[in-house]
Amino acid sequence: MPLTFHKMHANGDDFILVDARNTANPITGHLARYLGDRHRGIGFNQLAVVLDCEDADARVEFWNADGTALDVCGSATRGAADRLMREASRTSITLRTRRGLLTCKRTVSGTISVDMGKPLFGWSDVPLAREHDTLALPLPGEPAACSMGNPHCTYFVDNLSTVDVATLGPSLETDPLFPQRTNVHFVQIIDRQHIRLRIWERGGAIPLGSGSCSCGAAVNGIRRGLLDNIVEVECDGGPVTVRWDGQGSVWLSGPVEPSFSGTIALDSITLSG
Repeated sequence: MPLTFHKMHANGDDFILVDARNTANPITGHLARYLGDRHRGIGFNQLAVVLDCEDADARVEFWNADGTALDVCGSATRGAADRLMREASRTSITLRTRRGLLTCKRTVSGTISVDMGKPLFGWSDVPLAREHDTLALPLPGEPAACSMGNPHCTYFVDNLSTVDVATLGPSLETDPLFPQRTNVHFVQIIDRQHIRLRIWERGGAIPLGSGSCSCGAAVNGIRRGLLDNIVEVECDGGPVTVRWDGQGSVWLSGPVEPSFSGTIALDSITLSG
């Protein structure tokens, strides 16, 4: 049986979409891990499956390249919204995710803006392994933590070029304080409306960008009083804009672009446990 997919990216943060509306969901953790292999599969940071939904335009499920599920992905949500809005000739839709109902809009400039929901700050919401103030964790450098449907840990540094993300990221991701592991951000503040961000993504990668990580990093900076309510987040692959009023939902805006589409014959794939 062939599996049709669409490869897209958001400032280089690459993902694939699988449209499984009107059919059975073909994606499992094993298959997601195979497809995410950049040498044997397609390769991506995240995979999004678009499914039928009764109370929204579609339901979307997300997978990491290591075969683990996640509640939301800002880049892939924007990609799914872009395709569905083009298909329906609309400028707004609503998507159901494990994060809840997310409103998506096409802006006048053509970028996609997504209501990513309210950030969570309780220690059990992140989650942490034990009770702590999430504004200053008991780790060297006292990072801040929050949840955007997935866990985020944010370090604020003076000079991003001196940070060895590939070395620090894995040890922080798997610190015992984070029972579900965590995304790790390293943020250099340019000014109150502009930050530079580098990311170690949960599951083991340094992506060119990440929608949810951009949100988590900006939110933690706003919480600490370091940033204004509208922030340009400059990742390695390009900028996105994050808006948060300190109380309600976080809005993420940025571009998405198609890369290519294709099919894979599933009956030719041998999956290992």
